[in-house]
Amino acid sequence: MSDGETLSSSTGPTRAPTSTRRAVLNTIRGSAGNLVEWYDVYVYTVFATYFEAQFFDQDDENSTLYIYAIFAVTFVMRPVGSWFFGRFADRRGRKAALMVSITVMSSCSFVVAVMPTREVIGYWAAVILIAARLLQGFATGGEYGTSATYMSEAATPRRRGFLSSFQYVTLVGGHVLAQFTLLIALSVLDVEAVTAWGWRIGFFIGGIAALVVLWMRRSMDESLSDLHLEAIREGKDREAGSVKALFTTHWRALLLCFLITAGGTVAFYTYTINAPAIVKSTFGSDRALTGTWINLLGLIFLMLLQPLGGLLSDKVGRKPLLISFAVGGILYTYVLLTYLPQTTSPLTAFALTAVGYIILTGYTSVNAIVKAELFPADVRALGVGLGYALANSAFGGTAPLLYQGAKSSDHIGWFIVYVTVVIGVSLSVYVFGLKNKGITALDREQGSAWRVPEPAAR
Repeated sequence: MSDGETLSSSTGPTRAPTSTRRAVLNTIRGSAGNLVEWYDVYVYTVFATYFEAQFFDQDDENSTLYIYAIFAVTFVMRPVGSWFFGRFADRRGRKAALMVSITVMSSCSFVVAVMPTREVIGYWAAVILIAARLLQGFATGGEYGTSATYMSEAATPRRRGFLSSFQYVTLVGGHVLAQFTLLIALSVLDVEAVTAWGWRIGFFIGGIAALVVLWMRRSMDESLSDLHLEAIREGKDREAGSVKALFTTHWRALLLCFLITAGGTVAFYTYTINAPAIVKSTFGSDRALTGTWINLLGLIFLMLLQPLGGLLSDKVGRKPLLISFAVGGILYTYVLLTYLPQTTSPLTAFALTAVGYIILTGYTSVNAIVKAELFPADVRALGVGLGYALANSAFGGTAPLLYQGAKSSDHIGWFIVYVTVVIGVSLSVYVFGLKNKGITALDREQGSAWRVPEPAAR
């Protein structure tokens, strides 16, 4: 079976013994940085409408569009980060790459938290904000592919779908924490205070949390085997982390990774960024807490769905979940974006977003493992990261900006068509490009996360 075709559901040979506790600890360490990095991504979006006045002239009717444009432009750096950290992880180890990425993220968070505003340094405030967010995109691009690879490699074989699903538990968890931070801020401060300075608290929290994760990751196991790392050091594996090898030898797996991601990422950002923004706008400033609670509870619901999807994929395979997502997304995107702006009922708004999150789980819960199973170890972090980042930059990060543009020009219908078509393309790949079960490279590899500890000397 060629790489890029088979989606395992925990079949294959049994690996070297390891405790469930060890696998869980590695999952926590691997995913904790994901939590912090995506918290930093989303804390920007949830506070955006509050701090935009600190960086752009409020007399400019496009100021909100500028804020979302900065969010979108950070995605340009994700493929760069995926290339740099993917190559680094495939040649120097997953642990080292994850340590560096979280350090960069921590620095960016603190910079945004303390930077002066437009009133103090003029347009330089926007320049510094853009620079910090570009670095954040660089770090996130590296974190995603490397953490997906690490969690898939370090998971126990028969629970690989379940354990790797925690990448999206923590990814969505970052959004939950960002929403919760906003909720707390609005509970203890008035809107004027949040707009003036309260938004900085969210970025301070992100910086401190990143330092905690950096400390946690010092004790994580390396998931690459010693033989693999030794071969690289001795120059025997020249294809490790090679972009040339990725595009020549493993081009099909890379293309599959890109196309698998395209529909999933455009749906993810439409359902988790645009939909909450619609809720916030619909309920307005006089019911800001209500809108925030709807979004927070919806995201908690999405987060809790991920392990269930992962468990199910260990039983039935990854392909059925991907197909269920795509079919649901094609049918439901119109419903969500048409009726959510019209409702003023909190219960109806929650129900509309919750149905979307159930559909989305078919993609998000298997997102990490389905891509990791496409590549061999020597290009896995690079392939997963770059394939995801390219699609994410093209279709995911642009979704909020395209939606805002469509909304301002009264062309929401065209945006719905766009999202539906992209999901449809991915559906064709899920149906015709993937097989559901079989032995993958992950089943044949034994990294040091699987090494049996030697008994202590007596």
